[in-house]
Order: sequence, then structure tokens, then C-alpha cells
Amino acid sequence: MSSLSQATCRIHFDRPASARCPGCRQFYCPECITEHDGRLTCAACLKTARASLTGLETRSTKLSWFQPVPIFHFLIGLVMVWAIFHFIAQTLTSIPDEFHDGTIWLE
Repeated sequence: MSSLSQATCRIHFDRPASARCPGCRQFYCPECITEHDGRLTCAACLKTARASLTGLETRSTKLSWFQPVPIFHFLIGLVMVWAIFHFIAQTLTSIPDEFHDGTIWLE
């Protein structure tokens, strides 16, 4: 087991290491290691972690286009619009013909 003071970067062999990645346990220089979510990690471990997270997200959202609540709200809205137009049409058809002829106004 080598210590940090004697270790060199895994990628840049001529540079001294400044940190050890907790995921792969390799030593890296300041250019090769990054901080993510409050901990130091190398690019390879960060890429693996992100790939596993996006893999979980895509698996859980395969049926994200099917959302029954918005479809239900759309159908309720459609029925309400139809009912409003139906009652307006019923009201207009119940008006007597004399009203349209203008004879009701002459009385």
C-alpha cells in the first residue's frame, strides 16, 4: 500500500498525486480529480456513476408518456365544453320563430 506522498498520477506519470479516488482507489493529480456531490472522484468513476443514474432514470420513465391524470382532465374538459355548447344550442332552439321574424317586436 503506497502513501499519497510517494504516489504519482495514474494518467500523468511525471506529476505527483494530490488525491485518491474513493471509487477506484487510484491516485490522481489536481487536474485529473474533481469534486462531485461533496467528494473527490476521478472522471472514470464519475462517468460510471452518471451512466448508472441515467440508466435508472430511463428505465423508470419508459411509460412517462402515459399519464392517466392529464388524460382524465382532458376528457372531463371535453365533456364540459360539449355540455356547454349543447345547452346553448338547446336554449337557442327553444326561442320562438316569431322572435327571428321580427313579428314579436311589432306587438
